[in-house]
Amino acid sequence: MIELQAVDIQAGSFRLSDVSFIIPTGEYAILMGKTGRGKTTILEAICGLREVQNGFILIDNQDVTQWSPGARHIGYVPQDLALFPTLSVRENLAFGLRLAKYSRSHTAERIEQLADLLGISALLSRRVQGLSGGESQRVALGRALAAWPKILILDEPLSALDMDTRTEMIELLRTVKKTTAVTILHVTHNPGEATQVADLRLELTAAGEIHAFRNTSQ
Repeated sequence: MIELQAVDIQAGSFRLSDVSFIIPTGEYAILMGKTGRGKTTILEAICGLREVQNGFILIDNQDVTQWSPGARHIGYVPQDLALFPTLSVRENLAFGLRLAKYSRSHTAERIEQLADLLGISALLSRRVQGLSGGESQRVALGRALAAWPKILILDEPLSALDMDTRTEMIELLRTVKKTTAVTILHVTHNPGEATQVADLRLELTAAGEIHAFRNTSQ
């Protein structure tokens, strides 16, 4: 579960005030809104990458407002993916697991699980800098899922992909939703993505309010 209670966030001269919403455990939510309204700012606050001036951020009913990013058990895929281009796919997937001091055997086992789930087994030895956009998105998704996060945050994961690759990624996100217990928050400008993958659509208005709509097609 993700819950924001009357959260105020300052980003330079930009400010969001009194942001509140709830995403139930295990659900897939889409956050929509025009450019410049603060969607990424909200994601960064949930991840602990941006300070909250007032209010509370809860994950599974625990107040994590003052917790460090690493303590929140969140997998985050930023818009630029933030992969290590000169490292192999295997090394990118292993990065967070090694920081968390997982054993070599557990790390290797988890990488194989993720590679199978995401269809990237054949890419494990390749360097990221040589991958296509869709392949890179799969690797970034795998790295975010590697340490069994409670929450998965995706910032416009499909925006830079061609139509065929986008269709493949939508199917992959559906698979992730079905096969993991993770709660997902996904930012997009595309209403079609909300229809295809989301349980819940959150719309950020010009006034900074969040309006929630249940997706009855899911």
